[in-house]
Amino acid sequence: MANGTQSDRPEKDGEAGKPRPDDAALSARLGRLDHRLSTLKDTRKIESDRGERQEIDASARASALARGFRLSSELVAGVVVGAAIGWGIDYLFSTSPWGLIVFFLLGFAAGVINLMRVAGVVPDVHERLKDPPGDR
Repeated sequence: MANGTQSDRPEKDGEAGKPRPDDAALSARLGRLDHRLSTLKDTRKIESDRGERQEIDASARASALARGFRLSSELVAGVVVGAAIGWGIDYLFSTSPWGLIVFFLLGFAAGVINLMRVAGVVPDVHERLKDPPGDR
């Protein structure tokens, strides 16, 4: 080793050309591992294709859920604001419970109209102004 004629690597089983028995086992193990990895890659590719479809379904469900929350909040906000205005009028003018009742019903009507606008049942006022009926 010091003189440079001998190799720093140990010889295989004492002879330079013969492989050790461990090498055959290692090669077989490496082959099995390679086969398992290729199988896993194929499986993951199939799962990722399915996952993309599931992702689309999940985003559609999330979008529908968001739309449902928006629709319900439009209705609830109209009722709450109407009731608050009615309660304020009753408090200021001592007309209890008529202000609350009237503005509660007006808030409900406003909430239903907003709900229909958001759902697309009734066109928005701004859209009707942009596209008058005579231009069709």
